[in-house]
Amino acid sequence: MAGRFEAIPGGGAAIALDEVEISILRSLAVQLMELIGPGEEPVEGEDPLAALFAEGPSEPPSDPALRRLFPDAYGDDSDELRQAAADFRRYTENDLRTRKREDALAVVRSLDSLAADAAGESGAVLKLDPKGSRAWLGALNDLRLTIGTRLDVTDDDESEQLYRLPDSDPRKPMVMAYLWLGALQESLVETLMA
Repeated sequence: MAGRFEAIPGGGAAIALDEVEISILRSLAVQLMELIGPGEEPVEGEDPLAALFAEGPSEPPSDPALRRLFPDAYGDDSDELRQAAADFRRYTENDLRTRKREDALAVVRSLDSLAADAAGESGAVLKLDPKGSRAWLGALNDLRLTIGTRLDVTDDDESEQLYRLPDSDPRKPMVMAYLWLGALQESLVETLMA
């Protein structure tokens, strides 16, 4: 099971993680939550239901990684489609941010629980139910998109070149995380599809 997710009864997945892997995954998930930003809290005394219908931003984020996580719905630059993309963003981005934050938080919580259970040991087996597996899959995808954006990866050919970076390249640790997250994501997808 080392390094790969495997199916468990009930439709979930499990993976053995050592202390370093737990620490890295937790750190990346926390950084993802920080990048996405805090959620909008309802103003005290106001109707919490109104917060559910609050409009979000209409402009794409300025950070390239956030633009990758929250892309425009339409790619054409015509005025009509730009307005449609702004409207779509205004009504969907808040919910999408909330889901991405919740996925990353689910990763942090499951890793915190795992670390507490494995105290004094060199690692532990993470077991996810189907809902937890979907949250992990979403967070792994978001982490890869974010790191890939920071590395300027735009297609599969470029990710192949990442394997050949010399150890002296300052991007090497981020590249290793990117490739490792891709392997985790792939094994989780294969497990959930089995």
